[in-house]
Amino acid sequence: MSSLPHISPAMTPTLPAPPVRVHEPGSGDVDIFPLPTDQDFLLVLLDDLFVNHWDKIVFGTLIQGAVFEIRVPAPPRRVRCHDGYLTVDFGLWHFHVCIGLNRGSSRNPTDDGLGRLRRTGRAELYRAISRDGTPRSWGLRLFNGANENQLTVFFPNPLLRDNDKILKQPDYSRLALWDAVRERYLGLPPDPLDRTATGFPCGG
Repeated sequence: MSSLPHISPAMTPTLPAPPVRVHEPGSGDVDIFPLPTDQDFLLVLLDDLFVNHWDKIVFGTLIQGAVFEIRVPAPPRRVRCHDGYLTVDFGLWHFHVCIGLNRGSSRNPTDDGLGRLRRTGRAELYRAISRDGTPRSWGLRLFNGANENQLTVFFPNPLLRDNDKILKQPDYSRLALWDAVRERYLGLPPDPLDRTATGFPCGG
């Protein structure tokens, strides 16, 4: 994109110091690192991930009973935002996520309630925790106003190769994107807990 907002210290979260640990059915314990939900912040973050790190991430939606895990062979042709909707265009296909105020058209305006439902109401970095208390998965999640998953971005996992084969020994260099995103968007240094990850990455 040509004119993205700039991430400044004023745009970083003024929320309780993360993480917040929650227990999610089917997932077990998850560390939540809350993020701002304003359009400018999310646009910069998502543009960064899809333009600069497209070759490292896996993305889709994750709900009870279904998960889409998409890898792409090339960067997007275009990332833009119009009427609150982010579009990430890969040429043959694209996707939309509502991250801002959706007004609709003059002929078909969006009412306030529907606009709040569509728009991202919760954004977070997350870290899934195994039963032994060590991390096993890292990423970004967006949820709409009904708390439905809009988008999940899975970050490189030190327990897995790019082909999802389990590594015999953890490769903690694969936490580089997680560390960089935490530092840029939350002002947090690398967490020693992440370097304790070991074993099988799936399951609660």
